[in-house]
Amino acid sequence: MINVSVGAVWSVARKEFLHIVRDRRVLILLLILPPLFTLIFGHAFESGDPTDVPALLINRDATEQTQRFIDIAKKNKTFAWRIASPETRNAADLIGHHVQAAVVIPPGWSASLSNGNPQPVQVYLDGADTNTAEQLQGALQQSLAEFQMAERQVTIDALPAEVFDLGEKLPVQVRKQFTSMMEAWGVDAHILYNPKSRFIDYVTPGIIGLILQLLTVTLMACTIARERESGTLYQLMVTSLRRGEIVLGKVIPYLAISAVIILLIVLLVALHFHVRFYSPVVLAVICLLFLLCSLGLGLVISAISRTQTQAIQFSVFFLLPVFVLSGAFAPLEHLPAFIQWVAEIFPLTHFCRAFRLVNLYQAGPSFYGGDLLVLTVGVVVTFVGAAFLLRRIEQ
Repeated sequence: MINVSVGAVWSVARKEFLHIVRDRRVLILLLILPPLFTLIFGHAFESGDPTDVPALLINRDATEQTQRFIDIAKKNKTFAWRIASPETRNAADLIGHHVQAAVVIPPGWSASLSNGNPQPVQVYLDGADTNTAEQLQGALQQSLAEFQMAERQVTIDALPAEVFDLGEKLPVQVRKQFTSMMEAWGVDAHILYNPKSRFIDYVTPGIIGLILQLLTVTLMACTIARERESGTLYQLMVTSLRRGEIVLGKVIPYLAISAVIILLIVLLVALHFHVRFYSPVVLAVICLLFLLCSLGLGLVISAISRTQTQAIQFSVFFLLPVFVLSGAFAPLEHLPAFIQWVAEIFPLTHFCRAFRLVNLYQAGPSFYGGDLLVLTVGVVVTFVGAAFLLRRIEQ
């Protein structure tokens, strides 16, 4: 693998370049799909908070106080409210009403707020997506809290002067306690690493990694299988070319094309979605190791596949769990411990983690050095494995 001729490697690489250029389907795949997927994925994950969620509001308590709550709820951009008649039944039939949430204000609700026994507002949420249901409930509770604060002020303003005169006679410490209890208690929150809370900044490495791995593994997996189907692989093996020269010659064209794809994706994400990138040299090293590891995996799949159909099938079987278990779009910490251990075998897991540590956390090498080591080991293992499998083909 080490003793290779540059001329021999270039001859194999030139042959692979010519094959890519002459295959219009592959060219279209490489030129159109990466930017298209970047735009689709980017807009899909541009915002982590739901907005304009269709919701039904049934008001069965036609009072001034209830209307004030409705006015506050309408200002919440999470929901796109559709006011229904008080006689509307089956509020829980969200599918039938074509909404994801339904709020029912029961009769006598405003009166219950005044007599010290408040009735709860009935809420029906679409729980098919558990994350969305929790976010919708939180948004509604926020509107209810704003309404409660506003009504408290209305109540205070309506108190007679005698009450304030009596309050002045209370000890200072007691008045301070009452004042504290009447004010909303809060926290002094400081959001670090992603202060604007933009989900697109978090999932950017996942978008880059998924697109690259989808293309590199699938295309690389078909290279040797294609040569075997056409009968040119055995002709290549009986030449004076070493196995290492064949492996490198196959990898170089796709490595060069993938580097261009990375540059296009990064420029598109930076200009269109305004994602900032820090430490470009370190990010380039992370991308290079991940690319080499992905190309090596594709070579291994190609070497064990007899046909291009088998190569694609093996690629799909490998990529499917990667999409879900790599932490590309959700933190691995949310998964069970056993699944987290399984996720560590995927190169995309280490790519996303290292990329985020550099770009979001701006962490030092001591934090992402382990992930770079794993990717480097993956490169060595896959390339040596591909060369070994080629020797078996030769025999």
